Amino acid sequence: MGKPEEAVADYAITLQDVERAADTVRGQVLRTPLVPAPRLSQITGANVCVKHENMQPTGSFKERGAVNKLESLAPEERRRGVIAMSAGNHAQAVAYHARRFGIPAVIVMPESAPLVKAENTRSYGARVVLFGETLYESAAKAREIAEAEGLVFVHPYDDPKVMAGQGTIAMEMLADAPDLDQIVVPIGGGGLISGIAVAAKALKPSIEIIGVEAALYPSFTNAIRGEERPIGGATLAEGIAVKTVGQLPLPIVRDLVPDIILVEEPLIERAVNAYATLQRTMAEGAGAAGLAAMLAEPERFEGKRVGLVLCGGNIDARILASVMVRELERDDRIASFRITSHDRPGLLGRVASLLGNLGANILEVSHGRLFLDVPAKGVSIDITIETRDRQHTLEVFEALKAEGLAPRRIDSRGLSETAY
Repeated sequence: MGKPEEAVADYAITLQDVERAADTVRGQVLRTPLVPAPRLSQITGANVCVKHENMQPTGSFKERGAVNKLESLAPEERRRGVIAMSAGNHAQAVAYHARRFGIPAVIVMPESAPLVKAENTRSYGARVVLFGETLYESAAKAREIAEAEGLVFVHPYDDPKVMAGQGTIAMEMLADAPDLDQIVVPIGGGGLISGIAVAAKALKPSIEIIGVEAALYPSFTNAIRGEERPIGGATLAEGIAVKTVGQLPLPIVRDLVPDIILVEEPLIERAVNAYATLQRTMAEGAGAAGLAAMLAEPERFEGKRVGLVLCGGNIDARILASVMVRELERDDRIASFRITSHDRPGLLGRVASLLGNLGANILEVSHGRLFLDVPAKGVSIDITIETRDRQHTLEVFEALKAEGLAPRRIDSRGLSETAY
């Protein structure tokens, strides 16, 4: 790590490119706020502020690079049209601004792309082609279509104009908070972090740029450290689920990003939930990856003034609801119990009254009389309740035991005689 300052010009972009991009995108994309996050600071031990790129019209930072690239096209290129491959956010950004500029657009997306992103891209007037399981397969298809139809390829990260556009985020962050010690940036193909790193290190050499990858997609970690970690799998952070690193961003990340943190899926879920419940904002999995890194290694950030790039907020409502319920279950604020007893009148009312007196909210009840592990004259009752916290759940469990109801906890491991 640590290439000499004078060698920065060897990179695909320089600070001057980012400054020109800032002039280009000004008035065409939102200058998003850098917002203090006291609740996030409390759970991480750092002084956190959040760059809310989820407030862009299409919900992500990708508009910056898209505008900078589209504005650079010659009139004849604009007439022919553009094509891009993307899991969703780049697709929406290119489609949205291509329509603004009157440029025909085709977007190739993986078949697994989130429904909300595919539908939004269509709504912006682009022709959407769903192809392949991965971005690599989508990219091959996009280049095939580009060749056949004479379209200009707009790469989501391996393009100097796109990289420079994304770097404008760093200029805004340091203008608003020049005392930042660290900027934490999610990494997919590397366009965002390379643009931010070039601009931030030129403006403030002492600042530390920390990258974050989903543990299932450690592409830059492998490329920089020479490792061969497996790549692939279903991740909540599909926006950074990239198997092939950008060749233009790679040397920048290698030289200017001293650390890349890998985050597991449960922490990404926890970060999405924390943004929703503590910061009162929407974050998709990739957008929450920076916060997930802080939760994974709090000692790395303790006492520092940290800027988090919330790079996107395009998450399906169903997925967000699922994540939030799963976090309640992890915190033991939603719990399920099985009670087996004699089948007699008033049993359910007795249980409901007991739970009500204990302040627990019943979410779901299921009777079972045909299970073979239940006596012929018995009944099994599965109850899902909502409690205040883990201690409250334990109190409910112990109260059920004291009433002779012999509760057993139902969780991912099956039935348990203990509350946890």
